[in-house]
Amino acid sequence: MAQYVLFDTETTGNRDEDRIIQVGAMIVHSKEDIEVFDELCSTKVPISIEAMEVHNITPDIIEGKPPYAETKFAHKVEELNRAENYLIAHNIAFDLGMLEKEGFVNHYTLIDTVRCAKHLLPDSPYHRLQYLRYALGLYRTEAAEAAKLGITIKAHDAIGDVLVMKLLLSKLVALTQEQFPGVNPMQKMAELTQTPVLMKTFKFGKYKDREIEEIAREDMGYLRWMRSNLDLDEDMKFTLDQYL
Repeated sequence: MAQYVLFDTETTGNRDEDRIIQVGAMIVHSKEDIEVFDELCSTKVPISIEAMEVHNITPDIIEGKPPYAETKFAHKVEELNRAENYLIAHNIAFDLGMLEKEGFVNHYTLIDTVRCAKHLLPDSPYHRLQYLRYALGLYRTEAAEAAKLGITIKAHDAIGDVLVMKLLLSKLVALTQEQFPGVNPMQKMAELTQTPVLMKTFKFGKYKDREIEEIAREDMGYLRWMRSNLDLDEDMKFTLDQYL
């Protein structure tokens, strides 16, 4: 039977040298058998002020904690590292990249709940986890879910985000079953994870909330400038390339 590893990391920042200082995870063995991991870990890399502002983890909080490699999650994620199991995160490229900095070599089947949400909820203006938490009403059931799993909900906390992601994943499974009947929803979401999304509107910049197709007709130079000068995610790069 497949194992499902949902995880989130908090880090010292988002630079190349930054490292994990907290990991939250749930390993779903079955509907009633779920392991919960909520671990702080130390690192020699200083925590940036900008990172502290987001997650409220300060140097004194991780002082004396084991390094990531000695956490229970680090051992468990390696133990289950096979293609028949699923590794799941919201914007998995970032969190998987943090694991890889610790020497992790992935063999899991990957599911990115951001990419899947973009495919399955194309009309949603945003696909951030906290936005979907409220837009989909996930907050209404999270307290009961947290109590069942013995989790304390805190804003911008790794395990709290994993709890929301678990509820989001259930919603995405239902949407996958509706939109792609007769297929295994987890396998389909793994396929969607590998499929770039053609974005409909700009989420930032001077044309924020405008249709990309419309701007392509009006101001192709702006699309060329974006593609050459901005650090864009894979979906926006794919979208611009379609019009260019």
